[in-house]
Amino acid sequence: MTPSTILLLIIIYFGTLFYISHKVSKKDSGNDAFFTANKNSKWYLVAFGMIGTALSGVTFISVPGEVGAVSGEQFKYFQFVLGNAIGFLIITKLLLPLYYRMNLTSIYGYIEQRMGVYSYKTAASIFLISRTVSSAFRLYLVVIVLQRFVFDFYNIPFAFTVFMSLILIFSYTYRGGLKTIIITDTLQTFFLVTSVFLTIYFICDRMDLSAVGAFEEVKNSNYSKIFFFDDFMGSKFHFIKQIIGGMFVTIAMVGLDQDLMQKNLSCKNIGEAQKNMFTFTGIFVIINIFFLSVGALLYIYANKNGIAIPTDLVTGKPRTDLLFPEIALNHLAVVPAIVFLLGIIAATFATTDSALTALTTSFCVDFLGMDKAENSKKNTVRTRHLVHISFSILIFFVIIIFNTINDSSVVGMIFKVASYTYGPLLGLYAFGLFQKSRHVNDKLVPVLCLLSPFFTYLINENSKLLFSGYVFDNELIVINGLITYLGLYLTSSRSSEKISF
Repeated sequence: MTPSTILLLIIIYFGTLFYISHKVSKKDSGNDAFFTANKNSKWYLVAFGMIGTALSGVTFISVPGEVGAVSGEQFKYFQFVLGNAIGFLIITKLLLPLYYRMNLTSIYGYIEQRMGVYSYKTAASIFLISRTVSSAFRLYLVVIVLQRFVFDFYNIPFAFTVFMSLILIFSYTYRGGLKTIIITDTLQTFFLVTSVFLTIYFICDRMDLSAVGAFEEVKNSNYSKIFFFDDFMGSKFHFIKQIIGGMFVTIAMVGLDQDLMQKNLSCKNIGEAQKNMFTFTGIFVIINIFFLSVGALLYIYANKNGIAIPTDLVTGKPRTDLLFPEIALNHLAVVPAIVFLLGIIAATFATTDSALTALTTSFCVDFLGMDKAENSKKNTVRTRHLVHISFSILIFFVIIIFNTINDSSVVGMIFKVASYTYGPLLGLYAFGLFQKSRHVNDKLVPVLCLLSPFFTYLINENSKLLFSGYVFDNELIVINGLITYLGLYLTSSRSSEKISF
């Protein structure tokens, strides 16, 4: 597939998104439409669109790539997905009813009413920093793929590719915001899901495998092990660690994250929001099974055809997340290549556009008070546009920094450090929900939320020594949350009456 063909496909794709954005935001581009989609979203559209937001370009290329990693990951990611599903159900039954009872635009409004202004600003700041870094990282990984297979051909600099990507996202989100995204993400999720299924079909067709034959081929391969019960202390893959990690990571990074919760809060009522979450959870689990299946089939196909894992242009080491684009764009026909491109573009931009809107919403509501009655008559739409532009520029510079570092291990560490910040959010909300007879020391909360990730890092680095060889994986977020919770408890005071919402 030629770079010119790929470029034409990208132009057509974004032309479609611009058209949808224009039609949706034509009648209403106010703040209510941007922040909450006028609380009139159809639950089934939200459920389907959330798949595109939850599954980023990193998931699209990295999850299949990890199946054949030398570390022997195989299908271990599915354990984490099962933990995710449990987390989604907890969010549905515990957090969503709370948010709807309080009629929140930003979910961090709960922290303001429960704990105070300092706690509120801290929670919102945690989200802004974490989501900016993680969104930039996700977009960065996919722009690398586009740069390698398309824009290097035209000698276009990496920075310009990033800049144009963000310009395109900004262009179809800045007016309609969430109202636009509910529609565009539904379309992008359709491309994403279709891409996964069609990729499986095309690879099977190349290897003359039926559906049953493909299932047997994957089952009998060295890539299909799902459950890992060996070496609880020393292995990161152990079932218990993955389930606990998946559950609490989901609660923190979805239930306590403005991005995905903003879509949930756009439904008419709590009943529709819960229907959305139950449906989304089912689709999420199923689609991840197919992502893992794509990974196994890619490695089987590569082994049969002598295709090596592509190497990183900087480090020279094999990079598993480049195997999918390598096979799709260079070893299959034009149609499979188009299908792959639609999938990866949809996965990436459905995540980034949603994050950009959520970042803008959080800053406008949590720091500028645009949901307050006293600000309703001000020209807040223009201010919102400026905030939207500012976050687009910020994400651009973060991506450029990632590229300057040019070390995948360092970049991975940055992403891991960013995930540490969600631990304090977990501790804050847990304390608020379960310690209803205690008042926090509001001014100390920012300090506690800074110290918690630091102590968590020290524990992680010395876990083998401290816990007889124990190695943490994603369940480390529980330790982070517990440290925050303990700090809040020790510095809090008893209340004469229960605090509830």
